[in-house]
Amino acid sequence: MDKEIINSYSKLNSLNVSRETYLDFESYISMIIKKNKEINIISEKNAQNNIIRRRHIIDSAQIIDFIDLNSNTTTDLGSGGGMPGIIVAIILKSLKKDMKVQLYEKSYHKSNFLREVSKKLDLKTEIFQKNIFEVKNLKTGTIMSRAFKPIPIVLDLVYENFSKYKNVIFFVGRNGKKIFKNSLKNWELDYTERKSLTSNDSFLLNINKIKKKNNKIIKKN
Repeated sequence: MDKEIINSYSKLNSLNVSRETYLDFESYISMIIKKNKEINIISEKNAQNNIIRRRHIIDSAQIIDFIDLNSNTTTDLGSGGGMPGIIVAIILKSLKKDMKVQLYEKSYHKSNFLREVSKKLDLKTEIFQKNIFEVKNLKTGTIMSRAFKPIPIVLDLVYENFSKYKNVIFFVGRNGKKIFKNSLKNWELDYTERKSLTSNDSFLLNINKIKKKNNKIIKKN
């Protein structure tokens, strides 16, 4: 692999991501750029290799040590083009983890794209072309939410639709910080924050327990 490409992933050196994994990342990027000419997976101005690596691949991959690796599944809400779900599945493949990544995406065309990527890269995924808000009694390990819905909406979704899970990961940008702080008026959260590898204005939010104020704890192990 080109040394310049390897260097472009240097921010992932502290994580358990092998160089062989970068080959799958690059194949995925090529598939995104090609499919983006047919359907809107990412904005056209950002459909460039170096931008996709930084803004999507590295940004998504940095959550791998928040994933509960002892669970049978992890779930990506509103997966879109597969970020972070596909990226996490690629890393799990390299780690030889027997875990299935569930990707919920209601778009027919994007769901088909996720299946194409999974087949080509031999990923252990399960794609659901469904509106996640209409599915009840869900059980999983880690729940991932990136560029899906505002935090209060996702918290309500978890409260209403998931009967069992381990933790919830949010990608929070500059505009999301205020929304998150306001959500604490209605929710008691056991969480940790970590600065994003890709933006000084963003952070990762890992929530282990959720309690609706004046209500019962809704995390069930």
